[in-house]
Amino acid sequence: MAHTIRDRKPLLTRVRRIQGQLRSLETTLDEGGDCAAVLQQIAAVRGAVAGLMNQVLEGHIREHLGNPEASPAEREEDVAEVLTALRSYLR
Repeated sequence: MAHTIRDRKPLLTRVRRIQGQLRSLETTLDEGGDCAAVLQQIAAVRGAVAGLMNQVLEGHIREHLGNPEASPAEREEDVAEVLTALRSYLR
């Protein structure tokens, strides 16, 4: 997907932020942190991953489904890809 290459820097920034949040969660668990702190960190990780998914999905929809030059067959294929990704994500 060309949009992930074009938007690589902000996507990698998000991924690195998520990695930092996961390391913090791991440290909190390893040190026997409070349940409320663990839940808060899990919620933050979940929100960060959702933000990453939204950003990539929006780019995909805009570039592929919004492409006026795409044939009906290409659009159908792109719709199937988006639906597969959403089903997997929403499980």
